[in-house]
Amino acid sequence: MSGYHMAVVAGVVFFAVRALLALFPALTVAFPIKKWAAAAALAAAAFYLLLSGAEVATQRSFYMTAVVLIAVMVDRRAVTFRTLALAAMIVLVLAPEALVHPSFQMSFAATLGLVALVQIGMPRLFAAPDNSAAAKVALWGGREIVTLALASLVAGLATTPYAAFHFHRVTPYGVLANLAAMPVVSAVVMPAGMLGLAAMPFGFDGFFWWLMGIGIDWMIVVTEWVAALPGAIGRMAAFGTGPLIAASAGIILLGLLRTPLRWCGAAVLLLSMIWALAVPQPDILISGDGHNVGVRGRDGRLHLMKTAKDAFLIKEWLAADADARPAGDASLTDGVSCDDAGCVAQMADGGFVALTLRPDAMDDDCDRAALLVSARQTPPGCGSTVIDRERLRRQGAMALRRTRGGFVVDAVRPNGVNRPWSPAAAGDTETEPAALAPRSAVPRAVDATPAEVDLQAED
Repeated sequence: MSGYHMAVVAGVVFFAVRALLALFPALTVAFPIKKWAAAAALAAAAFYLLLSGAEVATQRSFYMTAVVLIAVMVDRRAVTFRTLALAAMIVLVLAPEALVHPSFQMSFAATLGLVALVQIGMPRLFAAPDNSAAAKVALWGGREIVTLALASLVAGLATTPYAAFHFHRVTPYGVLANLAAMPVVSAVVMPAGMLGLAAMPFGFDGFFWWLMGIGIDWMIVVTEWVAALPGAIGRMAAFGTGPLIAASAGIILLGLLRTPLRWCGAAVLLLSMIWALAVPQPDILISGDGHNVGVRGRDGRLHLMKTAKDAFLIKEWLAADADARPAGDASLTDGVSCDDAGCVAQMADGGFVALTLRPDAMDDDCDRAALLVSARQTPPGCGSTVIDRERLRRQGAMALRRTRGGFVVDAVRPNGVNRPWSPAAAGDTETEPAALAPRSAVPRAVDATPAEVDLQAED
């Protein structure tokens, strides 16, 4: 939306200034009023950037708009893949961390799809013979409607992998919402906002804000209507970065290649979808402080053991698991037994996970539980696999999958990994093991080596 708004602001200023200057024949003949209009539009876009807060998506829109307007001023072709690449390089030079943000990924993916549509699809779409039927369709805005529908469809499809990865949601009715709302945004909301801003110093802005409010109310009505349709929100479980990288490669191949070889990108996209759907979900989730543990039960859903309320964390866990239950749903604690000493829940394979609160309960949990989680330091020689305070301090939150040899761990800070933004703990030089084995099998070592785990499995 930020790119669209930026384009509307720049476009309205460009055409308004050019039309105003065209009223003076002397200026039209002697001076490049088109370039003057582009300069005015560039200034308006820069003002909109500052006014909007300069988020990454708005920065991308401004850089692309600026490159397009500068191309107009120097008599060069404006809408190209080079424009998009230049805008991406500018954003990454100024803020390299933007690469992993959903705003950067979604905005550039959508723009890549739209540029490809303009350069590849639009010429064929509008290359119809000039006959009476085509003229009637064009007169009634048929081409504009088709263009808006195609643009919404392409942009929606291009951003779907990133929306599924970051927000675990897919919205199949996005095209319908855009067709109903965007004409009002273009014809009412944005022009009224600009006119209200211009009239504000003179005290005549009230009418324009009222008109803008009507358009916004219409957008809200459309949003609520589309959201209430059956299947309006599709949920997607977390699938990791591998399928996302594959989907990105497919989008790039589809957008950049000019030969039929570009359809290889569609095959890569299909493979990324299959890969994403085939990613196994974790059996156990552990919060960074050890106070919340999610256990996948026999019903295939998460069941929560918790010693502290964290509605946001639970909401994120459920979203990443494609679970539509609210954070306060009573079924989240089904099968969980708790007392003053801690909580116990059963996994899908029948093993038990214990969340231990008191030191005097650790002996029983060590003997009976397959996994013991505690925010305290546990004693050595425990017969269970242990996630204790020391490990949580070193590695943070974790997701575990149970295998024949133990638990495969995916931690926020894997052992032996030292990143500038996530430094390893002092003295942490171990490599991440293939799985965690019980302490009884590997004395005083939560981090068993793969060879030790395999030996444990054979015994």
